[in-house]
Amino acid sequence: MKIMHVVGARPNFMKVAPIMLEMARFKSEFSQSLVHTGQHYDSLMSQVFFNELGLPVPDINLEVGSGSQAWQTAQIMLRFESIVSEYRPNWIFVFGDVNSTLACSLVCSKLGISIAHVEAGLRSYDRTMPEEINRMLTVQIADLLFTPSKDADQNLIREGIPPTKIHFVGNVMIDTLERLLPLADVKYPALQIRFDLDKYILVTLHRPSNVDDPEILQEFITALQEISSEIPVLFPIHPRTKQRISEFGLDTSKSAVKFLEPFGYLDFLALQSHATLVLTDSGGIQEETTYLNIPCLTARENTERPITISLGTNRLVDRKSPAIVRAIRDRISEGIGSHPPPPLWDGKTAQRIIEVMRKVG
Repeated sequence: MKIMHVVGARPNFMKVAPIMLEMARFKSEFSQSLVHTGQHYDSLMSQVFFNELGLPVPDINLEVGSGSQAWQTAQIMLRFESIVSEYRPNWIFVFGDVNSTLACSLVCSKLGISIAHVEAGLRSYDRTMPEEINRMLTVQIADLLFTPSKDADQNLIREGIPPTKIHFVGNVMIDTLERLLPLADVKYPALQIRFDLDKYILVTLHRPSNVDDPEILQEFITALQEISSEIPVLFPIHPRTKQRISEFGLDTSKSAVKFLEPFGYLDFLALQSHATLVLTDSGGIQEETTYLNIPCLTARENTERPITISLGTNRLVDRKSPAIVRAIRDRISEGIGSHPPPPLWDGKTAQRIIEVMRKVG
């Protein structure tokens, strides 16, 4: 069976790695190729992750780069069509909710190539999020839907997806986290010395709704500047966020906030697993902090991962400076209880996916 994996952005890399490793155990049954659309084009956001996750050099890199939603999606489709027509895989694997996921699924659906969607069924019910549109449309044309949680199954059933297409397998990102957490722990002492760490807050912000509006981004900067007088703040800046801070002329010099270059997966996991609190707008980090039992504040009005709130350590926070500061202080003063991982977040999701694919074959 010829399998083509398609990745485009950093969250995809942690999802494809365990599947490719597990599939490689059955060389007589699967041949694999890896396509990188180049949706994330910064080496700090891409290549270092390939190295640390043990991913092979992509067979094809479409090198699409940045652009508007429509431009990027169209370019991926145009460049991917000739590749997939030449390779003619039996299945493509697409991951999560990035533009590459929908674009490549559309191409394959019209060429009669079967589609497996990993991390299917998550819903924020906020159609102002481009990712929500990608999620909703991809499941309508995919042939197999691998879900990370039972609420995702329920969402798909409500949307009229046949139950025979839906497979609850768990969260494949946790496979990568479990495999590499020991290596991350080894790296933490050096990071602790480098940044003089004891208690600290780790911050990531990259969503357009948070960083493309100068007033909203200023609210975050103001809150972090205030709270940094009480507890150290580490803020590895996404290239998009860094560009917006510069464009808007925001002053980041009046505080003890450590504005840093993006980390690789292992360094970031090491910092995340020892953090006092994480403030983020990332979907994957909501999941990782839930598994690691680290308090998380998600700077969004909603989340497509409600299980991280109902069963985990995550809470939504308003994007006004006073609310952010108050929420950080409250979470730190409360401490953290014990939160067992959600069902099937056990490091064996890739095994379950491959079991399904072997039966399909």
